[in-house]
Amino acid sequence: MTASSPEDVHAATRGVTRLSVAVAVILIVLKAFALGASGSVSILASLGDSALDLIASLATFFAVRWAAAPPDDDHRFGHGKGEAMAALVQAGLIFASAVFIGWEAIQRLFDPRPVSAGWTGIVVTLVAMALTGWLVWRQSRAIRLSGSTAVAADRAHYVSDLAANLVVLIGVASGAYLAAPGLDAAAGLVVAVWLFWGAIGVLKGAADELLDRAASDSDRATITTAVLSDPRISGLHRLRTRQSGPVMTIQMHVDMAPTLTLAEAHDILEAAEGRLLALWPRADILIHPDPRGPLPVEGTKKAVDTPSPGADG
Repeated sequence: MTASSPEDVHAATRGVTRLSVAVAVILIVLKAFALGASGSVSILASLGDSALDLIASLATFFAVRWAAAPPDDDHRFGHGKGEAMAALVQAGLIFASAVFIGWEAIQRLFDPRPVSAGWTGIVVTLVAMALTGWLVWRQSRAIRLSGSTAVAADRAHYVSDLAANLVVLIGVASGAYLAAPGLDAAAGLVVAVWLFWGAIGVLKGAADELLDRAASDSDRATITTAVLSDPRISGLHRLRTRQSGPVMTIQMHVDMAPTLTLAEAHDILEAAEGRLLALWPRADILIHPDPRGPLPVEGTKKAVDTPSPGADG
């Protein structure tokens, strides 16, 4: 992730969430027009999905602004988990969309209806795919800069929309030009299954953050390597990590010589924090020093240096 100022990060997330809302509104208008002209169940499925996209994008729009608010007396760790809550709402909306579209598609499979004005549906679907692809590209740039969970969930939904729109394109074309309206309904059913699968991924990501899932094994290994690169830190234990929006919380105990002065120990820990901040610029870091090794007073029984437990998440 690129080291960026909080102002740059917030500007990026605010800008891309405004764009997401605008794209959702445009897609709803276009698909409503195409549905009126064609009567395609695939277009209906896509329109229903875009309507929920708008609700999800509005939730993300407000969530990233709330999550960017600084810590206060009631939220001392900030408001970053507001993004995960927005992602949770998105997952619920996607599930609802999948159920609605799947039910409509199954009904149309048993009661096929002709698709008219196929060219309208095809043109609208191609425009929708172009707009969605552009939005996903903009969201990817914002995520690289901010690490926003809510924007990532919104992007996951729009990525699934790209594939769903391709299926819609096939369904409309087959229903209008191949005299096979059953294929149009089948395409709507494929969209529903795709949305359901995407919702599971969004739900898992949101739940992991809300339940304080630890950082990945590779991230914990990187943390350990960065801290222990200073030979004056002889060990690391009780490592705990969690993600709150774009902020990684890192807590640990480190082993240091008991002969160090408080000022020396402080400087060593400050340098360790600097190495971690170079990797996670917005991390919230707490390092507790533990004295390890023989005591400096002659004639005093030497302290037993117990093995440090393995770093835990």
